[in-house]
Order: sequence, then structure tokens, then C-alpha cells
Amino acid sequence: MKPRLPFQVKLFLSLVLFSCLLLAILGGILYHVIDKQLHHDLGQRARVQASEIALMPGLAEKVAARDLQGIARMIQPLREQSDASYFVIGDVNEQHLYHSESPERLNLPMIGGDNAEVLRGKTIISMRQGGIGVSLRSKAPIFNAQHQVIGIVSIGYLTSYIANINARLLWQAAFYGLALLLLLFLFSWMFTRNVKKQMFWLEPKEIALLVRQQKALLEAMYEGVFAVNAERQLILINRAARELLDLTQSEEKLIGKPLEQVVHLPPAFFADSGMAQHDQITVLNQKQMIVNRVAIALDPNEANGWVFSFRDKNDINTLSSQLSQVRRYADNLRIMRHEQLNWTATLVGLLQMQRYEDAIRYIQAQSEGAQKVLDFVSSRFTSPALCGLLLGKYVSAREKGIELQFDPVCQLMRIPPGISETALMSVIGNLLDNAVDATLKTPLPRAPVELYISDRNRDLLIEVADQGSGVEDTLKPHLFEQGVTSKPQGEEPAGAEHGIGLYLVAGYVEGAGGSIEVTDNTPQGTLFSVFIPFETGGVHDAQPAA
Repeated sequence: MKPRLPFQVKLFLSLVLFSCLLLAILGGILYHVIDKQLHHDLGQRARVQASEIALMPGLAEKVAARDLQGIARMIQPLREQSDASYFVIGDVNEQHLYHSESPERLNLPMIGGDNAEVLRGKTIISMRQGGIGVSLRSKAPIFNAQHQVIGIVSIGYLTSYIANINARLLWQAAFYGLALLLLLFLFSWMFTRNVKKQMFWLEPKEIALLVRQQKALLEAMYEGVFAVNAERQLILINRAARELLDLTQSEEKLIGKPLEQVVHLPPAFFADSGMAQHDQITVLNQKQMIVNRVAIALDPNEANGWVFSFRDKNDINTLSSQLSQVRRYADNLRIMRHEQLNWTATLVGLLQMQRYEDAIRYIQAQSEGAQKVLDFVSSRFTSPALCGLLLGKYVSAREKGIELQFDPVCQLMRIPPGISETALMSVIGNLLDNAVDATLKTPLPRAPVELYISDRNRDLLIEVADQGSGVEDTLKPHLFEQGVTSKPQGEEPAGAEHGIGLYLVAGYVEGAGGSIEVTDNTPQGTLFSVFIPFETGGVHDAQPAA
């Protein structure tokens, strides 16, 4: 494969060749202008000299008398002081009376055929072939006292003399042109090097490939991404961002528009615009998003734009809730397995001691208690997932030495349309976990945690009561904010996130149009009351429990 020249070399050679071509064109134009101007100036100079010599006193008498020596003595000093190529004096018959360069041409005819107008009394400038070569010359008539033409003065510059002057001027121009060309070489090399540096020393094809890779990467991302320049004009937006923001226009039509015309932003969206931000909850186009922002900085001290990536907050909440439920199921299974191992070990011990009647009574007691809770939950709650959650919470609480009591009138046959089954499980599960944790802080014997769920009225009512340490009045208004927790630092398990459970609960309830009340329980502890309204139509009918 034929090796390709690097971009820097190709750009340098292009600039050099263009500069040479430009200098060549300018040289041709300069030569034409100089040559034309030189012919004009020398022609006028010859005209002035010829006219002045024709008016010299005594010249007309010597021409009329054909005094060759007298004419030579009069003209020779002027010839020596002039830069003209030759001086010629002729009579009315066009015969040479004086020739400064060819004395042998005396009394011979003048050559060129341009004397007719001069003999009529006119001064002319012409380019003709003379006796010593082609020349630019001017001829003036010599008048006698009666104002009659009696002779001709001809002063000329040979074309070889003019060419020498042109060559000398062009050599000077060529010297300056070479100096300019050298400067252009240096400029071209520095310019191409600077361009290559700004391109991070990449070739144009490599840059094009990177742009295509970036385009493909952005379109493949599930997160929405858009970027703005320093003037906050949109310079990039991917497909996911257009879908999340409900934008129907194509990327080409959106690029270049001010961001405020494309996305409805909160007033403080660009506050502290010089700093990077991560996992900020922001409303974009009436949707709650979790936004990350990173500055585009060519200069470390100045931001030239920003890149934003964002996800729908509801998606994050759903994933978090699902992960929490999976963790709860795993914990419940671990607890039930541990308790089952204890039951099995007890039963094996009774059988080994051949106390068969005690073993039978033990099996009946365990079966009766577990069956009673199972029968109550499955008959009162039609959601299988919710039944599994409540049974798991019951076993988990009992493992910790706390009894979970269900109100005898509990009932849930329908789920409000504003909340999903998964979200409802997250609300109940988080409230029960908080109640159990609060009860564990109290001394033995510990009071039970009470749960009441009812869908008999216009609202779904969920009440979770504990007799734990309670919540301080100053903390209640901020209890559902992200990161706020009533647990002291260091009390939660390693890796647990502080203030997430109640924050998710508040988000789900608020999204369903409901409300939460936090009151003091009697004689101590806390009572959480959740109200989620039922709307006409669209109710999620739960599947019957197995």
C-alpha cells in the first residue's frame, strides 16, 4: 500500500505551492507594470530632451548650413550628460547630419519611416528599428526663423537598454520575493504545526473516525446526553435525550438553538456553572431527572461548555425499589432457612430422645402458628407479592424478637391506580423496617409493631405503629428528605445508605397523589399514616393469592 503523506506535510506543501504560484503571478503582473511604466517614462524623457535640443539657439542655422562639425560640437556635450542610447540630427531630406553612436552613417538616410509627421511639425514617440537596433525614440522638428521645418532631432533608448533596466529591477524584486517566500515557508510550517497541535496530533481521517465513533456511542447510550457551548447553545444531543425530553425535532434542527428554547429549565440550573455536579435531581420539561454535569475546558481556568447526562428519576426509583425488594426477599429466605434449621434441629433432638409425643405436639404447635398467619394474610390481601412480603416481614421480625401484629380488620382487595404494586410493596416494606429498627432500641420486653391496611374508604389507608424511641419534633418536617435519617451515625450496617427508605416512600406516595402523616404513638413511639386516593376507573386489580 502506498504510504500517505501526513496531514501536516500535505498542508505545508499546499501552502508553499500556493504561495509560489501567487508570487509567480504577482511577478508577472509586476514585470508588465514596470515595463509599461518604464517605456512611458523613457519615452517622455526622450521627448523632453528632443524638444529642448530642437529649440537650442544656433542649431537651426547649423542644420540649414549643413555644418556637421558645428552640430557635433554643440550636441556632443549634451550626449555625454544624457542616459539616452543615441542622439541623431537629420535634415529636411531625412539625411543624417549627426549620429552619436555611428558617425559612419552621416549623409545616409534615416531609418524607421516615422519622419512624416515630424516634418509636418509634430513631436512623436515611436518604437522603430533604427540603424543600431530597435529602440524607443522621440523625434522633434527643428524650425527656422520663418517657422519652417528644416531638420529633425531624434533621441532614443535601445530595447536592450530597457531590458537591462527591467532585469535589474526584477532581480531586486526577486531578492525580496525570495525573502518573502522564506518567511512564508516558516509561517506555513509553524501554522501547520499549530493546526496539528490543536487537532491533538491526529490526522483528519482519524478525527472523522472519532466523530463517527462518538456519534455511534451517544446513540447507543440509554442515558440522555446533550452538550452546550459557552453561549449555552445546543451543540450535541442524542436520541435518548430527545425521547426523554419528548422532543420531536431531529438533531440537525436542534443544533445551534439556545438551550432555553429546547428544554424548560429551572431558574438555578446553571448556578455554580464552573463546577461539576453529580446525581442532582432536576426538573427538565416537567419531568424529574437525575442529572450529571461536566465542564468542557480547553483552558483549565475557563469552561468552554458543558456536557449533561440524565436519567428519568422514576427509572432510578424503580430499579432501587426492585433491588431493595430482592434484598428483602433474600434476607427473608435466609431468616426462614435459619428458623427452619432450628425447628429441624429441635425435632431431630426430640426424635433421638424417643419423645415422640412431644415431637408430634411440637410439629402441631409450629404448624398451627404459621398456618394461622398464612391463612390470615392470604385471605385479607389479594396481591401474592404483598402476601409474600408480609410473611417475610413477620418471620424477620420474630427472628429479631419482635412480634408483627396485623389488625384483625386489615383488607386490601384493590390497588389505587396512581401507584404500582412494586411501589406499594416498597412503601409498606420501608415503613415496617423503620418500625422494627425503632423497636429494637427499646429494652426488653419489646412491644409489638402494629400494621393496619384498609381499602374500604375512598383512600387506601396504611398505618404502621411502633413503641420505639420516637422521632424528634425538629426532625419531623425533614424526615422524608434525601439523606435525612433518625438513626445515629455508625448505627446503620456497613454499606447502607442513610435516609433513602423514607425518601423513596415519600416519592411514591406523592407521585400517587397521596399524603403521609407522622404522629406520636401512645404511650410512646411513632405512628406513620399513609393515605393514597382511589380514582374512578383504572384500578389495578391484584391477582388472588395462592
